[in-house]
Amino acid sequence: MQLDPQGVAPEDLSHAGSVVDKAIEYMIEQKIAPISVASALLGGALGLMARSMEDRAIANVLRSALASVEAGELQEMRGTPPGGQEF
Repeated sequence: MQLDPQGVAPEDLSHAGSVVDKAIEYMIEQKIAPISVASALLGGALGLMARSMEDRAIANVLRSALASVEAGELQEMRGTPPGGQEF
């Protein structure tokens, strides 16, 4: 996804990302299905946003995420071209 308009992220974003990456790695090692891991993380993120953001701001975050998907930005994570087949 894109950086904020100024290209600056909060200092703790990298740390939070590392913690989430480790949690994902742990859950996958525990043989938790990737869809379950993703669903749990998304649910947790939505719950956190609901406690700390207005609905309009949450909708903007979700629209930005959807725009990234529709633009093919996540295809790079799979190593496939937009519209291509998943590995």
